[in-house]
Amino acid sequence: MSHPLDSFEKKHDFLVGIDSDGCAFDSMEIKHKECFIPNFIKYMSLQPVSKYAREACEFTNLYSKSRGANRFRAYTEALALLVERPEVQARNAKIPQLQGVLDWIDREDKLGNPTLQAEVEKTGDPDLTLALEWSLKVNETVADVVHGVPPFPLVRESLEKLSSVADMMVCSATPNDALETEWNDNGIRDFVQAICGQEAGSKKETLGAAKEKGAYGENKVLMMGDAPGDLKAAQAVGALFYPINPGNEEASWDRFYNESCDKFLAGAYAGDYEASLIAEFQEYLPELPPWKK
Repeated sequence: MSHPLDSFEKKHDFLVGIDSDGCAFDSMEIKHKECFIPNFIKYMSLQPVSKYAREACEFTNLYSKSRGANRFRAYTEALALLVERPEVQARNAKIPQLQGVLDWIDREDKLGNPTLQAEVEKTGDPDLTLALEWSLKVNETVADVVHGVPPFPLVRESLEKLSSVADMMVCSATPNDALETEWNDNGIRDFVQAICGQEAGSKKETLGAAKEKGAYGENKVLMMGDAPGDLKAAQAVGALFYPINPGNEEASWDRFYNESCDKFLAGAYAGDYEASLIAEFQEYLPELPPWKK
C-alpha cells in the first residue's frame, strides 16, 4: 500500500503541517458529540451511566490536554475516568476495561482501523473486536451526519498566502478517507501536497518524515494545531508550533493570517514570540476534569 508521502517533493524553502479537525475545520464538536459518543455508549453498554460517560468522553476528547488524541487512546482514557468516578461506582455499573485494546495501543504505532482489523483477524480478541465494531460504526455515522462543515474563516486565505512560498501537508489523527472528502469538498485539497491521516502514522512520524525528506532549514518548518499532541509532535521533530486556541479559533486564524504567518516567513517567529503563543495556548485546556477539582 502506498504512503501519502511517497510522492511528496520539496518545492519551497518552508514546510507547514496543518491539523484538520478543530484546527482547519470546526468539526470536533459535531463529530464527537453526535457520532463518536452515542456509538461509544451503545457499543460499550454504558447506558446505565450515560450522563457520566458523555462527560468523560467530552473531557478526554474536547476539553482537556488529551484533546485531539487518537480515538482509541482518548476513549480508553474516558473509560479509566469512569471507573474512578464515585457516582458510577455507586450505581455498580460494569465498565469495560478493554485490556486487549490497551495492550494493542502499547505495541502498535499506527492506531487505525486497518491495523486493528488485521489484529482482530490474527487474534480474535473480543476487546479488539468490540473496538473495531465501534470504530467502523463511528466512521459510518460521520459519513452520514457530518456535512457542510466549512473551514474556519481565513483558513482558505492563509493557504493561498502560503501556497507560493511553502510546501503544505495535513497531519491528522482522522482517517484518510474522511480527510480527503473534507478537503476536496471544500475546494482546498490542491493547496496541500499530502494528506496524512491515522493510517499514515502519528503526526510526529508524518511531519518528521516530510521534514527529513525535504531537508528544510532551521525554523522553516511549522506545525499548526489545536491540541497539546500537535505541540508535542512539532517539538519532537524540531518544528515550530502555531496554536489554534480551542474556543477561540477565529481569532487564532485572524492572528495567523495578519501577523504570525509573516513573522514565520521572515524568520522572526522562533523565540519569545512563539513562546508567548504557546504559553497562552497552555492555559486553554486543563489536566483534571471538573469533577476531580
